[in-house]
Amino acid sequence: MADQRAVDVGGIRLAYRTSGPPDAPPLVLLHALGEDATDWDAVLPALARSHRTYALDLRGHGRSDWPGAYSLELMRADVLGFLDVLGLARVDLIGHSLGGVVSYLLAQDHPHRIHRLVLEDAPLPRPREPTTPTRPDGALTFDWDMVLAVRRQLDRPAPDWLARLAHITAKTLVLAGGPASHVSQDGLAELARRIPDGRMTTIPAGHLIHREAPKEFTEAVSAFLADA
Repeated sequence: MADQRAVDVGGIRLAYRTSGPPDAPPLVLLHALGEDATDWDAVLPALARSHRTYALDLRGHGRSDWPGAYSLELMRADVLGFLDVLGLARVDLIGHSLGGVVSYLLAQDHPHRIHRLVLEDAPLPRPREPTTPTRPDGALTFDWDMVLAVRRQLDRPAPDWLARLAHITAKTLVLAGGPASHVSQDGLAELARRIPDGRMTTIPAGHLIHREAPKEFTEAVSAFLADA
């Protein structure tokens, strides 16, 4: 069972759920846009058998602070600060979609902090046709201003993010959701090619691989993380 905790990182309260043996290798999980740490519930028990897992709520999501200031760079800095506060010198890192983008930004700027990297259906940082998202009705578990800010950056990523994928030193698994996913699968293949030690595996479950195919997801990820 996961313990719910929180830490202060640069004045921002970041909530997270942790489980697994305290002396096991650390594994950090970053969710997609509009989700939170609970999104990993279907796969967390299997991953926690071999790792001390830390499922984080990114700023503007879930139980973490909604400070009103949002960018992918701030989220990257939050995760780095989270590792520092918890004393996690080097971790395995899994990121889904938005969480995958934050993960590869962290891995390209601080390569020595990431041992193994898993990018689940995370978009390649290339410009894309902007669309205007529609706010869901009712109360939200995330800050809508955060969605608008992050979507602008995903539509028009910084030009150097693409080239800096070559700075990632972590052995990397890119998980692709196949034809049912809205994310460009050609882009995912290019993502794997641009990372020096990257490889791609397709699990044809759509964008939500870990939720729609938890067994296949955990088998692929566990084998990858165990590969010395």
